[in-house]
Amino acid sequence: MEENRKWKGNTGGGTLGQRGLVFFFRWWNLRLGYAFMALIIPLYIIFARKRYLAIYHYFRVQFGYSKWKSFVKTYRNHFLFGQVILDRFALYAGRKDSFDVEIIGNEHYERLVNGKKGFIIAGSHVGNFEISGYLLNSTQKKINALIYGGETAEVQKNRSKVLKNNNVNLIPVSDDMSHIFAINSALQNGEIASMPCDRIYGSAKAAECDFIHGKADFPLGAFLLAVSLDVEVLAIFVIKISTKKYTIFARPISAEVAINRKRQAENLVNSYVRELEIIVKQFPEQWFNFYEFWKLQQQKVC
Repeated sequence: MEENRKWKGNTGGGTLGQRGLVFFFRWWNLRLGYAFMALIIPLYIIFARKRYLAIYHYFRVQFGYSKWKSFVKTYRNHFLFGQVILDRFALYAGRKDSFDVEIIGNEHYERLVNGKKGFIIAGSHVGNFEISGYLLNSTQKKINALIYGGETAEVQKNRSKVLKNNNVNLIPVSDDMSHIFAINSALQNGEIASMPCDRIYGSAKAAECDFIHGKADFPLGAFLLAVSLDVEVLAIFVIKISTKKYTIFARPISAEVAINRKRQAENLVNSYVRELEIIVKQFPEQWFNFYEFWKLQQQKVC
């Protein structure tokens, strides 16, 4: 069961397929790509059964949907995830103008960007968090984005090519933990550190939180850094609204001062989880953690 709750994977399709997508979107409409995606989702469900079941259980247990509704929602979830991936490749192909962006809570982002101190952007695998790096510009402060180090060379190359113009520095997660020192240094220099805060990458520093009718572990690292360096945390959720529109929700994360740093970090992570829960309940089909996220999730399925 413990293995089922570990996330593994990277963007599929192989180097040739990924290059083909970039070429495709230089000349063709996104909707055509979406139509093709709708046709191959059933095959993906069949051959990636563990990922399918994780989302099916999510709808059955966390939202209490019927078997049929959970199946339909799971298909819709996979289809939206496919759209999100295709949107990334459209941006790699230079199609930034294809998307409209609405920012709710932009005043929080602007206040921190224009301040002297660094701050942490707490992301998640809801919607399309990565696309925020392509659509948000930060001329005042460099954004240092923590990314999964096992992504394909093609994806990493395209990311770097697009993001270098947006003042974004990519920091891959590494086994020697050097990424922690890079993030720490960036914050001390008054820069922005961006990292996902809903997945545990092998770290023992985690907090068990109540989250959508269940319990799940969330990493403490970003929040321990925030407490240690006395910097603010801003949660950002990037939700796909339609073919060409994304809405970015920026919400400050705060908590009452606790008796020690660990307890303060736990208070912050619980505050983040509350904001995450609000977003997930509002957009349940855009939950893209394709593994058994909740503890004892499978046993509760009936």
